[in-house]
Amino acid sequence: MQPVRLQGIAKSFGATPVLDRIDLDIEPGEFLVLLGPSGCGKSTLLNIVAGLEQPSAGRIHFGDRDVTALEPDARDIAMVFQSYALYPTMSVRRNIGFALKMRGLDAAAIDAKVAAVAKLLQIEHLLDRRPAELSGGQQQRVAIGRALVREPQVFLLDEPLSNLDAKLRADMRVELKRLHERARRTTLYVTHDQVEAMTLASRIVVMDKGRVQQCDRPETVYARPANRFVAGFVGAPTMNFLEGELALWDDRPALRLDDTILPLPGLRGATGLHVGQPLVLGLRPEHLSLAMPGDEGTCQGQVLMTEPTGPDTYVLVRLAGREVTARVASGIALAAGQTVALRLDAPAASLFDIADGRRLN
Repeated sequence: MQPVRLQGIAKSFGATPVLDRIDLDIEPGEFLVLLGPSGCGKSTLLNIVAGLEQPSAGRIHFGDRDVTALEPDARDIAMVFQSYALYPTMSVRRNIGFALKMRGLDAAAIDAKVAAVAKLLQIEHLLDRRPAELSGGQQQRVAIGRALVREPQVFLLDEPLSNLDAKLRADMRVELKRLHERARRTTLYVTHDQVEAMTLASRIVVMDKGRVQQCDRPETVYARPANRFVAGFVGAPTMNFLEGELALWDDRPALRLDDTILPLPGLRGATGLHVGQPLVLGLRPEHLSLAMPGDEGTCQGQVLMTEPTGPDTYVLVRLAGREVTARVASGIALAAGQTVALRLDAPAASLFDIADGRRLN
């Protein structure tokens, strides 16, 4: 296993900049996920690591080796694409072992390696089938097996689950996580699916417009987003944003929304801010809870609609002229037009600069 270091990676296509000075250190055996919207540059960055694209500036190191100018086959990497790209006329056995055959390994060694990978992926019973006889999930396992059998130093995956239905994606996420825990290959994984990122990554790199917005553990990215973009991109339903100004309520922090004061007792990290300062308050749906009308520190809103999801129900509420989403336990009966009291979990709140979106607390 090798660490991967990206130093000052930039990329432009003509006059169009795509990547802007990316610096990343990937630890040996780490599962690093590049997460961001379409067009943010994540696949381009992966292709540069793979050697399929050359950077306009910057260096790439695998361990002590500078691989910036090396061809893909000299980098000791294996890649899995969104398209399975299996050879349709070959059996699963031959698909997985094809790269080893091209290396000149003898048949016995190839059979042993293919058998080991097939056992790891639980596809031993499929070895003599052809791709057309496999389900989408099975084809994806074969594509992963074809990469694994090469025993690469660096494993690269570009949205490998995008073509699967929801159930298969969930199943394959579990398989990929289990596989990584066994193989411990240094892995760089590209996705726009935040659920994949949150469940698979040891660290997440959130990208936007060719820049790294935040690189941290999934739980930190979720609980303490570095800026408003990260806060809005990670989490479903998205974080609630309320633009107002800092105020005081009974000598404690609060947010003024026009003529409404939202109490924020226990707000953390508000030092250095001043009363009247414009800012954006960010709260996850689970940080808005129902309370008894008239309870201290609550505010009133009107139910607009409910969205049952099974274990939870999401409630869209009009609060001080803004719409916010709260998460409540299933089975609570709420009707459109009903007035409810909400308590804001101020200690879990995020504060963002209203101009540039950076985190203030």
